[in-house]
Amino acid sequence: MRFKSIFLALLFLGSSQAQAQDVENVFLITLDGLRWEEMFSGADEWLMENPAYTSGKEEIAAKYWFDDPRERREALMPFFWSTIAAEGQLIGNRLLGSKANVTNKEIFSYPGYNEILTGFADSTITSNDKIPNRNTTVLEWLNNQDDFKGKVAAFGSWDVFPFIINEERSGVPVNAGFESATGDLSSKEEWVNQIQSQTPSPWGSVRLDVFTHHFALEYLKRKRPRVVYISYGETDDFAHDHDYDHYLNAAHRTDAFISDLWNWVQSNADYQNKTAFVITTDHGRGDKDRWIGHGLDWIGSENIWMALMGPGIPSLGEVAGGEPRYQNQIASTVAHLLGLTYTNRVAVGESVLK
Repeated sequence: MRFKSIFLALLFLGSSQAQAQDVENVFLITLDGLRWEEMFSGADEWLMENPAYTSGKEEIAAKYWFDDPRERREALMPFFWSTIAAEGQLIGNRLLGSKANVTNKEIFSYPGYNEILTGFADSTITSNDKIPNRNTTVLEWLNNQDDFKGKVAAFGSWDVFPFIINEERSGVPVNAGFESATGDLSSKEEWVNQIQSQTPSPWGSVRLDVFTHHFALEYLKRKRPRVVYISYGETDDFAHDHDYDHYLNAAHRTDAFISDLWNWVQSNADYQNKTAFVITTDHGRGDKDRWIGHGLDWIGSENIWMALMGPGIPSLGEVAGGEPRYQNQIASTVAHLLGLTYTNRVAVGESVLK
């Protein structure tokens, strides 16, 4: 039995390494402030029943409510629970002993996105102010590699991303906030530019995710980047607005956007069976009335989740137990999938696939 176990372990290791060599492209995707509770259990009954947070209970219940949490999550996030659960892995269901956490002490967006993109928490980042990030992100690091130069791009609904990624220094093109697409545009991009300029947003610093999604998708078709970062933002902003109806609908819409990306990838020869998706969130949220916020004093908002799928990723489905995973491991995971070892000026978290 001992020799059989060793053989199986070596077989798995060899298979994992062979798979990783097949990954030529990585899509890193984030859903701002989407809780692990909704990801793994679907709609929250307490919030859905509370008129302070849910104005259209009957409509929301008809869409998303089932007694079984597995049915609820499938209704809310069908792509995650049909495709990713079957072909990849989902980490962070604390009810099953799977834990994922941030390591930064602020537990809000700029510190969280810095941790995701650089691989470490920076204690000097204590606000969401538009300050160019002094740290090098994995996107910038990849853009400085010969094989990836000019093949990295980022898209975000929040207008702070050009500063988090430090677009000017990094050379990574970032389309975020209310920016229009630029360059030799397709007719679809010109149309999205026009529609975005004519569409009001509920927020002053965050555009609707539909524009972020289509700017990213059209750029993919036109430029064929190898590494793409897409940050969807509506979930967090609707939660801050105390609007559980739209929070759930935004999560459901984003699930459809990610499905759309995956289907396009799998129908395109440049990406088909060569592309891995790494998906996570910048922070969690509090419970019950504290669902509206997050931060050091908001218990539970340090809890996050991760989802991974692609040729370099074992198909474990919903992960139970195991070692805790951390936000600072995402950057190394992206590099690891591309066959690279990511380093920075300080120690970074290791890939979750090691």
